[in-house]
Amino acid sequence: MNPILEVKNLNYIYSIGTPFEHKALDNVSFTLNRGEFVGIIGHTGSGKSTLMQHLNGLLKPTSGQILLDGKDIWSDKQLTRQARFRVGLVFQYPEYQLFEETVYKDIAFGPKNMGLKPEEIDRRVREAAGFVGLTEAQLQVSPFDLSGGQKRRVAIAGVIAMEPEVLILDEPTAGLDPSGRAEILGNIEAYRKAKNATIMMVSHSMEDVARLTDRLLVMSGSCLAMDGTPDEVFTRAQELVDMGLSIPQVTQVFLKLKEKGLDVPMVYTIEQAVAALKQIKGGAVNA
Repeated sequence: MNPILEVKNLNYIYSIGTPFEHKALDNVSFTLNRGEFVGIIGHTGSGKSTLMQHLNGLLKPTSGQILLDGKDIWSDKQLTRQARFRVGLVFQYPEYQLFEETVYKDIAFGPKNMGLKPEEIDRRVREAAGFVGLTEAQLQVSPFDLSGGQKRRVAIAGVIAMEPEVLILDEPTAGLDPSGRAEILGNIEAYRKAKNATIMMVSHSMEDVARLTDRLLVMSGSCLAMDGTPDEVFTRAQELVDMGLSIPQVTQVFLKLKEKGLDVPMVYTIEQAVAALKQIKGGAVNA
């Protein structure tokens, strides 16, 4: 399988040659495959946001490479420009970046910058609105008349309308209530399935990343500390705790059971916990 995106020996140093010099990324390497859902976790200051801004050319590496379909995005100005459309980046609280007079115009902003024809822009705006659950009527109102959750959907639709092959989201559910969180995560999954897009999501919700992702990248101290399936990463629960990270609540419960001498497997979702408890009871629980 050819990866859609490769990060090779990536290093980034802020404020080189000043007293504030700081290495934000230290020799980070990994690949992303088409259609994959990858989570990034790590404590504040571990390099997550700096890493994300490299993947679509917002930041230029101090050294190392970002390869999109095998080509270094910094080897040619045209490739750098293409990367900004092919790799979509949704910042935390993206609704603060809304500025157009209607929802339609806000979603259309990216496709217009791509130089697309009006009919193609229209198709993309309506399709992106559909992915995030915005109605026809809402397209004609001011984004500032919408609720916080609806504004978030408009902002995400604006990136989706560029039809990125890789969609990167920084805490897309931050500040939303449980139903709003579930809706946004459902919208992202719908886009991934429809377009076979690669999703990369930074999240502090261990429950969300455990449930949704195929793979997890763990950043610690500017380095990539772990890269594996949720199963492989959460099996190393104590290491995550030592890094200052939380782990899924159900994993915490099962760790306590282990400490008390019970022979239980490591779990990280409610479904796994139910299955494990049924097995322990010899299948006696049928509820």
